[in-house]
Amino acid sequence: MMRRRGFLATPLAALPVAAAAGDAPDTRVYGTGDGIPHSPEEYSRLLVQLTKDGAVAADNYSLGGTVEKLETRMAQVLGKEAAVWLPTGTLANQLAVRILAGERRRVLVQAESHLFKDCGDCSQTLSGLHMVPLAPGKATFTMKDVQEADDDSRTGRVLTPIGALQIESPVRRQRGARFDLDEMKRVVAWARSNKVGLHLDGARLFLECGYTGRPVTEYTAMFDTVYVSSYKYFNAASGAILAGPKALLAGLYHTRRMFGGGLPHAWPFAAVSLHYVEGFAERFASAVKTSETVIQALQRDANFGVERIEAGTNIFRMRVFGVNAPVYQTRAAYAGLTLADPLGEWFNVQVNETWNRATAAEIVQRFVKGLG
Repeated sequence: MMRRRGFLATPLAALPVAAAAGDAPDTRVYGTGDGIPHSPEEYSRLLVQLTKDGAVAADNYSLGGTVEKLETRMAQVLGKEAAVWLPTGTLANQLAVRILAGERRRVLVQAESHLFKDCGDCSQTLSGLHMVPLAPGKATFTMKDVQEADDDSRTGRVLTPIGALQIESPVRRQRGARFDLDEMKRVVAWARSNKVGLHLDGARLFLECGYTGRPVTEYTAMFDTVYVSSYKYFNAASGAILAGPKALLAGLYHTRRMFGGGLPHAWPFAAVSLHYVEGFAERFASAVKTSETVIQALQRDANFGVERIEAGTNIFRMRVFGVNAPVYQTRAAYAGLTLADPLGEWFNVQVNETWNRATAAEIVQRFVKGLG
């Protein structure tokens, strides 16, 4: 398989990393993952480039330095007063609903959300919250779902009021499907009128905006707090940003440390994330445009079957006819196209910044070469 080198050597990267002597720019396109994959060697090379002019400053237990610079910048981008860096999205979501719920322990979430399905009941175990899952198997819960949950909280022998409501969008477990925006606005209005705290799990929010054409702040303005991943497409080795009102987040660094999240040195994560934030919307919009041309070409080719995700974002499903799926995957890799392992006959193909590394016509040819 082609060795991945010089992964930032693309005209659309904000700060291209010089390839080592003899290295050629990486032209491999990845149909897997939300961001740019990089090896330890590539990540180290990027850190060398980012730190050589003294622009990166060390932090002290995740306070100050480049971590603070990232927090300030992300608060601006997300339209919030303040932001706090956290090591994981799991911690960001849990701390958000913990703060918002306060003494009202019930929290409404999607049944398919990361916080409910993939965090080991962290909010229940560590924060004593009662998670109420809504709309199993769907990306969107409705006002009817919310009203039924609210009625249930009010009609028991003991009043158990709802303290917070979280919406995840896009929803990973629904292949990147978006939460319906009109329904979101209705739910937000209900929460505001009932003084229920609002948190947005926007781990992949910037990807959603690449498909809706709406600014990030149109979504974040509806919520008290918002979490955005630092590693999914801002390509840091780890990290998350939790943004919201300054008064609400004041002192959160104490809670972060209490939960074991005050890392002694977080600048290697913050520096990379800060680097990729700048210009991301434009770069991803370009990748989306290229991918749409590729998808249209595959739909016209009888050798391929393509399915779009309803209200989807950067994931589409693809199958090939006349070629065993694992064999096709290997052939595509030799052609410069990396795909995730197939699920039966189908591939879940993801669009990310690497789709800027070649023209749409060149990427189509790579799909075709996989046919043999």
